[in-house]
Amino acid sequence: MAKIYVIHENDDWTSHLVTRLEELNLPYETWHLDEGIVNLSEAPPEGVFYNRMSASSHTRDHRYAPELTGAVLDWLEFHGRTVLNGSNALRLELSKVKQYTALEKHGVKTPKTIAAVGKKQIIEAAKALNIVPFITKHNRAGKGLGVQLFYSIAALEEHLAKPDYEEPVDGIVLIQEYIESPESYITRVEFIGGQYFYSVQVDTSEGFELCPADACQIGDLFCPVGEEPKEQRAKFEIVENNETKLLENYEAFLKNSGIDVAGIEFIRNANGEIFTYDVNTNTNYNSDAEAKEGKFAMLQLAKFLGQELEKVTAQTTLSK
Repeated sequence: MAKIYVIHENDDWTSHLVTRLEELNLPYETWHLDEGIVNLSEAPPEGVFYNRMSASSHTRDHRYAPELTGAVLDWLEFHGRTVLNGSNALRLELSKVKQYTALEKHGVKTPKTIAAVGKKQIIEAAKALNIVPFITKHNRAGKGLGVQLFYSIAALEEHLAKPDYEEPVDGIVLIQEYIESPESYITRVEFIGGQYFYSVQVDTSEGFELCPADACQIGDLFCPVGEEPKEQRAKFEIVENNETKLLENYEAFLKNSGIDVAGIEFIRNANGEIFTYDVNTNTNYNSDAEAKEGKFAMLQLAKFLGQELEKVTAQTTLSK
């Protein structure tokens, strides 16, 4: 019997989806791809395969999970299986350089960025950027890896000389202009089945660790503005989004990139310009914000997966 297969490397991030799949009585199986075998001489099972591999898997001692997932996705796609967030989505998940070039291709503005490999080249890149302040971040990131704010080249040189300096897992460091927002928040736009679902405003006043997932508090965000909030407010809040053209560009980007499910983050500067800086294809959601608005993304995602499974089942029946 065809079923839904969830490809991942972190059980904490799949529990809510599994709950919704069971609630809808949908057949499913989870594939935890920290280790495994891909037998290219055999055909994969029938079903719908949803990839939610994370760029930060190496921080959970799953160093080669993305590479294994890439092999699995190639195998599935070769056999014509229905793969959601397929091999190209994985490539974008693992590289902000790929994200930025693809976003710009679809009319989405990203911060000025230079990629560099090697400490000497990182310093030269910061000089070439010629913007102060600036930030660094890892190209293959998640969890705010490598995100640092600098007000001078000298400060960057001192940082790189520290014995505990952490090299990026793929060797690539991004040197990027710092977008300062007059308000201490960013916006994360959620898409399911390639369609806009909702936007969540994320309070950045407490720092980088701003992942919406209930099981963690991690993020891949710019440095916060640094202002103390004037009143107690929810860290995650679902809000209206009237940026029609931006949403259209996001949807076109997702469609042409083979991305079915994603959270895309943007920030607005003092002049009102919007800069998009992260695409998360293993996106998570915050239950408190959803309960307040009565919008439940994991339920919507489970329904979407169920609809895709119905299509596969119908096609299999017709072919017999």
